[in-house]
Amino acid sequence: MPPGERNDGDVSVVVVAHNSGATLADCVDRVLAQTALHELIVVDNGSVDGSIEALPTVPALRLLRQPDNPGFSVACNRGTELAGGRILLFLNPDCLLEPGMLARLAQHLDADPALTVLGAQLLDVDGTPQAAARRLSPTPARILGGRWRKAAQADADTEPAIVEVEAVSGALMAMSRNGFERLGGFDEGYRLHCEDLDLCRRALLAGGKVAVATDVRPVHVKGVSSRRRPVWVEWHKHRGMCRYFRKFDATASPLWLRLIVPLGIAARFPLAAVRAWLAARRVG
Repeated sequence: MPPGERNDGDVSVVVVAHNSGATLADCVDRVLAQTALHELIVVDNGSVDGSIEALPTVPALRLLRQPDNPGFSVACNRGTELAGGRILLFLNPDCLLEPGMLARLAQHLDADPALTVLGAQLLDVDGTPQAAARRLSPTPARILGGRWRKAAQADADTEPAIVEVEAVSGALMAMSRNGFERLGGFDEGYRLHCEDLDLCRRALLAGGKVAVATDVRPVHVKGVSSRRRPVWVEWHKHRGMCRYFRKFDATASPLWLRLIVPLGIAARFPLAAVRAWLAARRVG
């Protein structure tokens, strides 16, 4: 079947876009070429860079345009309301699939009903595995110890196809529709960042599994949309960190920790914002 035609595939792909540039078109073309695709839903959060207008008009692509930017969680949840596939894939517009990847993700999910959230071994443009593809839940002890991220495993030949982890990157997250609905979708209290960690934590607390498919290795360009508003992105990242702590760990923490964690996050923000602004200027 030619790319872009509606088909009987199992996977509805939801891509949230916001001034995503040329990578969005590349991402969309690659998704439309996947044999396991049921449909692609692009949720646009108020883009003004012309990237949405450049998308093809084909039956398999559905476009939901929002007049503003309510955030990643809200956009993902609205996208799933239009989705008809039994499997959902949340995919960043700068994450580039290779042929057959949708089918492989669907096969892994079908093989283990307890597998709730499935990520992929994301790669940098140069082929280096991204550490953020495999993470630990950021508990206070791990954050204070600087060890809440795991290093990515580079040698896929010696690993099993499925490696259980505590959290995966929101750049690529596959789930059954039933599993997503049981968890209540993404927490819309997050505007940008930490919503992926939140979803994985809730999946584990509900008795499910979170894993990485090591035989799915797409390139993740990273940071295309965030380069336009780096300080805004950092603000919502740090806001998300506070929400995550309050939601999962504050109640079980001693009073001194409940006080020091928000203060530490607030103190970290100015330096992180300056670094992000400088990095965006170098790239731009």
